[in-house]
Amino acid sequence: MTAQRRAVVLVSGGMDSAVTLALAREQGFACHALSVAYGQRHNSELAAGELVARRLGAAEYKRVQVDLRSIGGSALTADIAVPEDTAIETQGGIPITYVPARNTIMLSIALGWAETLGANDIFCGVNAVDYSGYPDCRPEFIAAFERLANLATKAGVEGAALRIHAPLIRMSKADIVREGVRLQVDFAATVSCYQADAQGRACGHCDACRLRARGFSDAGVADPTRYA
Repeated sequence: MTAQRRAVVLVSGGMDSAVTLALAREQGFACHALSVAYGQRHNSELAAGELVARRLGAAEYKRVQVDLRSIGGSALTADIAVPEDTAIETQGGIPITYVPARNTIMLSIALGWAETLGANDIFCGVNAVDYSGYPDCRPEFIAAFERLANLATKAGVEGAALRIHAPLIRMSKADIVREGVRLQVDFAATVSCYQADAQGRACGHCDACRLRARGFSDAGVADPTRYA
């Protein structure tokens, strides 16, 4: 009997990573779900990540601690107000909710765990269509990190052909919602808000909340988000 292929899947607790985990599982991977506690404003998204991983049948769930709050530089890791009710389409530059090096660090941790597990595949839920303009959500970044992974690891040097999968990268939020419905993802269990309360209830005003709400609206699907 052929052993099931293993994959490390980054799970933040939000809707995108939940759909990514469901897609990886559909593709036949034994999914090792990984959340990174990086000093974000609240722990409710981490609790949601663990819940989603269990419900979607992850083979294993792991949480790793990294202190990005100690360097700050973002409204998500420092005492900087999260922008509310600003027109997403007209915002210039990279928003203050960008966390310096976050996706690079999280993918690096996932890469280390993948090597330990003997997994050649890493999945992440980055999106370059309906998102807030983060540079580490672009296809160019994912392609560059995959090249790095194959250059910088024992597995890559020995010919393991490590792959970084970003299946949602060219999807709209509405497309992601539809895919989640098809895969029976419980979106009510996910937390996307930048400043959710301890119970995981959303503010309804930050970029993440408004992108999420627009996705459900455009998909014609009832929004199950719990608001404060």
